[in-house]
Amino acid sequence: MNNISLCLNNKNRLALIALAVGMSASATYAQEWNGTALGFQAPQEGLLGDMLGIRPILEENGFHYNLGYLSQVSYNAGGGYNHDKHAAYIDQFSLTFAQDLEKLTGIPDAKIEGNIVNRNHNDSLTNKRLKDDRVNFNDISQESYGGQSITRLGWLTFSRTFDDRRLQWRIGMMNKNQDFDQIIPCDFQLLSQCGGKSANSMTWYNWNAHYWGTTLQYKLTDELTIKGGIMEQNPDATARSHAWSWSTKGSKGMLLPLELELKTHVNDLPGIYNVGVLFTNAKQYDLSEGKSQSRGADDPEGYRSYNRTWFLYTGFNQQLTRHADDATRGLSTSWSLGLSDQRSNYMHATLAGSLRYHGLFDARPDDWIGFGASYIKMSDHYRDNQQALNDIQGVDDYGNPLYSPLPGHSVNAELYYRLRVTSWLELQPALQYWHRPGGLKETQDAWVTGLKTVVTF
Repeated sequence: MNNISLCLNNKNRLALIALAVGMSASATYAQEWNGTALGFQAPQEGLLGDMLGIRPILEENGFHYNLGYLSQVSYNAGGGYNHDKHAAYIDQFSLTFAQDLEKLTGIPDAKIEGNIVNRNHNDSLTNKRLKDDRVNFNDISQESYGGQSITRLGWLTFSRTFDDRRLQWRIGMMNKNQDFDQIIPCDFQLLSQCGGKSANSMTWYNWNAHYWGTTLQYKLTDELTIKGGIMEQNPDATARSHAWSWSTKGSKGMLLPLELELKTHVNDLPGIYNVGVLFTNAKQYDLSEGKSQSRGADDPEGYRSYNRTWFLYTGFNQQLTRHADDATRGLSTSWSLGLSDQRSNYMHATLAGSLRYHGLFDARPDDWIGFGASYIKMSDHYRDNQQALNDIQGVDDYGNPLYSPLPGHSVNAELYYRLRVTSWLELQPALQYWHRPGGLKETQDAWVTGLKTVVTF
């Protein structure tokens, strides 16, 4: 996911943990956990093959890499805020690599890991056609849209293990995708269906944005892992000036993530579950400041502030059926939830569910079909601020350019079919439905067609 992607209920957290542990106790542990039917597929042979023998030599010396190309096209087939037709196109090249250091150093599982992403064509259908530009986005029709055409360092870290490989330590310029909230693949083109919901915290970012930190993962059992860390909370991480920067300039505080992840089997079928909380001590600004008659004197910009916030996330990804002669084919379901402190986050709650089927047709065992739907609730504090701005301007007509629309909730959905043409080429046409884009009842529901192309080199 991306840097705009940078995206829980307290009462449900303990219940989810208890449920997960209970399922773990009743699962069959003899079989190896295989997440292929959940969307976690092993790399396929790329377009360049073994590169005339170069790739095997690199791998023998501990250098492993994946070079890929991704493009996403979205077309507003009907509805939305702006009915003028437009086909929005974006693409990216990504290089993810790891250098094994264990043979050289003798340190268990020691490695250097990195990620570099080149994004092009700053063209968002969501911003240009789907939503009213007087409100913030709450979903994106092209999940890899990152707001810039740019080449960036996504992460560069050192990691190793301890305690017979039960404890993993990582340090460096990192990204949350290396350790946290990775139970659901990013296969849909709709952002709200892409992975988990922790990026909606707006305090850390996906994919090609890095920030300094260190993390620990410890296997409490063979199935249950606890994860934690300390990272810088840096709003400038997405800035162009930070693309290759080692500096902590712009940091506002610390991020403290904590997550439990369970890999288990239910009815002999693999599943993965998580629950997490993200805390930051960085200064936050109340979105409803517009309704206040006085502004705080402690902040240079004069906005009322407070010193910490949180974000809760949870979800699961569970295989439901198995093909008669292939356990990696079948139906799976996923569910995810994110809940924010709505004083400072304009997206208060996001709920997403999906169904995926790997190998539905015997003649096409490597194809996928998926359907997902999302519910997004905007912050009441954000809505209050919009109303306060209208009161200040003395307007109450949605058609007035000075009017600040009042967002509520949205419901979005996507149906896709992913065709594996060859081992290195996938084509994924999709149909999206947007109900109340941007959370506005005044914006017409929209139909969007999409096409995602993935090339592995």
